[in-house]
Amino acid sequence: MKKDLLNKKDIKKLVHSFFEKAKHDKILEHFFNNVNFNEKKHIATMCKFWENALFYSGNYVGNPMQTHMDINSKSALNTNHFSKWIQLFNETVDELFVGENAETIKQKAFNVSTILQIRLFK
Repeated sequence: MKKDLLNKKDIKKLVHSFFEKAKHDKILEHFFNNVNFNEKKHIATMCKFWENALFYSGNYVGNPMQTHMDINSKSALNTNHFSKWIQLFNETVDELFVGENAETIKQKAFNVSTILQIRLFK
């Protein structure tokens, strides 16, 4: 039976599961396999990012906008990449979790994606 996202362990499970899908996805794999990507470091950072986004842990330090601008300068991002990212993220959440926090993290992911796209593609 699925439960809601409740702690750091749940965030880690979500992030690891999501990145396993993303790095094998035909639309996204290039960014995870060919664009100077440090998987271990990125996953650790994303765990902190989502833990902070959902639980306000205060343990995330970073600049997602700059990170995506750097990626975009190496290999152009487009709206299809963000759409696929959201689709995979939501699928992963729904496969693993159910509840208020699961819905909240999907909404936060959509918001982050929207802001990144507005800033990148203006």
